[in-house]
This record gives sequence, C-alpha cells and structure tokens, in this order.
Amino acid sequence: MQRKSKNFIPYVMISPYVIHFVTFIAFPVLFSFFLMFNKWNIIGPMEFIGLGNFYHLFQDKIFFRSILNTLIFLIIHIPLQIGVALFFAELLNQNIRLKGFFRAVFFLPVVVSGVVVTMLWEQLYGFDTGLLNRILVDLGLGKIRWIISPEMAMPSIAIMATWKNVGLYIVLFLVGLQSVPAHYYEAADIEGATDWQKFWHITLPSINPTMFMVVILSTIGGFSLFIEPYIMTGGGPLNSTISAVLYIYKQGFFYYHMGYAATLGFFFAILILLVIILQKRFIEKDTGA
Repeated sequence: MQRKSKNFIPYVMISPYVIHFVTFIAFPVLFSFFLMFNKWNIIGPMEFIGLGNFYHLFQDKIFFRSILNTLIFLIIHIPLQIGVALFFAELLNQNIRLKGFFRAVFFLPVVVSGVVVTMLWEQLYGFDTGLLNRILVDLGLGKIRWIISPEMAMPSIAIMATWKNVGLYIVLFLVGLQSVPAHYYEAADIEGATDWQKFWHITLPSINPTMFMVVILSTIGGFSLFIEPYIMTGGGPLNSTISAVLYIYKQGFFYYHMGYAATLGFFFAILILLVIILQKRFIEKDTGA
C-alpha cells in the first residue's frame, strides 16, 4: 500500500503543469483550429463555413499590408537593435568605471511597462509640443512628422522599440563577449592585428551563438508588435503602422470575427516559423556553422 502511494506522488507533483498546459495551451490551440472552419461572433451560435475563412484571407489586402508593415518594422528594427546593442556591449566590456551602474541604466527600460514607454515616446514624437521637434526647431531645423506621416511612422516606432528592448540584448552580447578566450586577442596582438580585424575575425565568430539567439528573439518580438501601434497610432496613418498582431486583434475583438481571427493567427504563426527557419539557415551558412 505504501509503495502504491509513493508511485502516485510524481503524478501529483506534475499535475499543476499538466492542468496549466491543458487549460492555457492545448485547449486554446485546438479550439482555435476548430474556429478556423467556422464563423462565430461570440454571441450567436457557430456556423460551419469550411474553407471560407481561408478564401477571405487570400483576398484581404489589409492583412497582407499588415504583414508588409511588420516586415518593414523588422528590417529596420533588427539591424538597428543588433548594432546598438553590440556597440554598447563592447563599451561595457572594457575596463571603465561605473560599469554596473551603466548596465542597470541600459537595462531599466526593459522592465518598464510597454504602455508607459509608448505613452512617453508619444509625447516625445508630438509634432507641435514634442521634445524632439522642439530641439530641432531650436537648432534651426524643420519639424519632423514622426508618427503622423505614413513614411515616418513605422521607422519612428522601430526606433522607440529599439530603445525599449536594447538593454536585454546588451546583456546577452556582454555575456557572449566575456566568454571569448582572452588568449585569442593576445595572439592577434602579437601578429599585429588591428582592432577591426580582431573584431571581425575573433569577436563576431566567437559570439555567433549569441548573435543567433538575439536575431531569433528580436524576430519573435518584432512579429508580436502590438502595444506600440495600438497606443501610438491605432494602425494609422493610412494603415501604415497596422501590424499583423494588431489586425488580428481588431478582427477578433473589434469586429467579433473570431473564426477569421483564428485563421489569420494560424497563417501568421506558419509565416513566423518559416522566417525563423530561413534565418537559422542563413546564419549557419554565413558563419560556416
């Protein structure tokens, strides 16, 4: 009897995780898959429409515009974030005073609420009263239509997102830089290598795993772009900042097209997976891994 009770203990220990997995992962995924073949507005009964949602998807110009906007954001955001993070990580990896203080300062925006950061930058980007335009005017330059111009809105959001998240990637790069063996650089100094040669031939290849992780995390974070356009622009002007996640959210919770929103989410998840696979192959090929 005692042996049976002991055999039962492991199942009791893992039951919280099983309950969490079934409730918050397995059931929502299966229910979303079921919704893809139905039309449902939450209030009324479901209506089976087969592949109707998929037919609608491939005719939805706004959805593909939202994907294009998201890709534009990624094209701006990922190189900018990697460049800024690696630059400051290199500085913090040197023997400078107050390194701990600067690390904390750079990481601080990461732990601040995204809503707060977005509202702060919305004030900075203000056309007439924003601090950035006031500085430009004081310098004798013209004002910039940061978030009210279709051409400038998404780059402005990318800059803000970089400021918000760069602290995390500074820490990751700093860990990668500190793991590079010092004798590599000592040998390079003996050979008379320049700082750029050491960086290109020693530092970058050595932090390739960190670089890959940063690219993947930045990509996933960029594809989940939601708070910034939702609060700052609402997807405008002229749908220039409507992200895929924001559009899916609007379809589900503004227009109550739950089945169609589930279909968009499934299609978007497949797209993210394909992009990450292509990134992985490109990085491995480029670094010879």
